[in-house]
Amino acid sequence: MNEARETGSVRRVVFGVNITVDGCCDHTQVIADDELHEYSTDLLRNVDLVLFGRKTYQLFESYWPAVARNQTETKSVNEFARTIDSLEKVVVSTTLTRVEWRNTRILRGNLQDEIVKLKHQNGKDISIGGLSIASQLAQLDLIDEYHFLVQPLVAG
Repeated sequence: MNEARETGSVRRVVFGVNITVDGCCDHTQVIADDELHEYSTDLLRNVDLVLFGRKTYQLFESYWPAVARNQTETKSVNEFARTIDSLEKVVVSTTLTRVEWRNTRILRGNLQDEIVKLKHQNGKDISIGGLSIASQLAQLDLIDEYHFLVQPLVAG
């Protein structure tokens, strides 16, 4: 059981990011192998909510639900897809009018106020999906834990 739930303390906001040795965070510049997907799935096992920015949500929504449904990839990629598909998802956006991915809702309110509310709800940790949201939450000092997966690449 999650420690926060047992002790009654607030949920942690966790940010995990893939980054090249020269500081590039572009998802097209990383090695998306089984080891990466196993690591990412393990991180998601400690959360029950993923907070997305609009761009990252749209990128993920265009791919992962179909993989979760059809199981067309490797064992570790399929497991990641099933795991993220099952989680509650919140998209921070002022422009989206609807979301298609199951267990997803749009957050339009004040980001700081909404995250503080989410942190005080019962549950596991909250994961951040997207650099823009992570940047905003870091400025607000609302990220409790960082995971940097440094890729052995120079992106230029």
